[in-house]
This record gives sequence, C-alpha cells and structure tokens, in this order.
Amino acid sequence: MESDPAPTGGTASDRPVIKTSAALVGDGTDIAQARHLAVGFLTRVQAEHGLPVSQRAMDLTQLVVSELVTNARKYAPGPVLLDLKIAGDTVEVVVWDSDPVLPIARAADAGRVGQHGLEIVMAVAQGFEAQREPVGKRITARIALADDPGGAVSGRHPL
Repeated sequence: MESDPAPTGGTASDRPVIKTSAALVGDGTDIAQARHLAVGFLTRVQAEHGLPVSQRAMDLTQLVVSELVTNARKYAPGPVLLDLKIAGDTVEVVVWDSDPVLPIARAADAGRVGQHGLEIVMAVAQGFEAQREPVGKRITARIALADDPGGAVSGRHPL
C-alpha cells in the first residue's frame, strides 16, 4: 500500500493519498488475488490510518472487485490493472483493461443466467463511471467506507 505525501498548503484535502495497485496477468488466480488485495488494503486503511471501514464496505468492495476483474478477464485480452484508493469517505475501485468497448448494463431479466455483474456493481456503488482511455478503458466504482447511520443504502451519485 502506498501513501503519497500530500502537497503543502494546509487544507483538509492535504491528507496523504492512500492507495494500492496490482497488475493481474491472467494466470487463473486473478480474481482471488484481487479480492485478497482489497481485503488487505481496507484492513490496513482501518488499522494504520484509523479510518472506519464497515463489514458491509469490506464485503461490497470484494464483490465489486470480483465482478469488475471477472468482466475484464472475460472480455479483454491482456493484463488487467486494479487500483484501490481512499477518496474521502469512499474506496475507489478502478479496473483498467485493453478493450476500448465500454460496458452497457443490460435490462433486468430474472430468466437470464449470468451477465449480471455490471448491474450488481451499479446497484451497490455510490458512484460509477466507465471511460475510454488512449488504450482500453477504465471502470471506476466508489463504495462508502462506513454504513449509513440510519442503516439506509446510499443512492448512487456521479463521480
């Protein structure tokens, strides 16, 4: 895990950047490796930086990482890059792959077997964005670190 030093200036946004990254190469252990990276990252965020991370946030982050990495492995040739970063009161999950085609959530269909990953990610994330890059695409999802005090699931907001 990296903590980048903050710029000088004394504002609240000068908090160190807390992030970690991994390149996944398609050896069959990518999804498990990505999930372990997410759990280890959030555990260290809580222990070393004192930020609250709910069990719900831990579970949803693993789910989102699993779904996004699975889709990247399934639809894009080559490596997959995974970045995890604390952004305010959320964890930002960013997955890059080499396929420039942006994913499209399909209409809900209870009879469809599989291909619900993007629907799941969009339902549990507070923010979601898909963008083309000079090579490939980057998918970003944000998950709240702490549970809502009233127990309600926060709605999705643009990144």
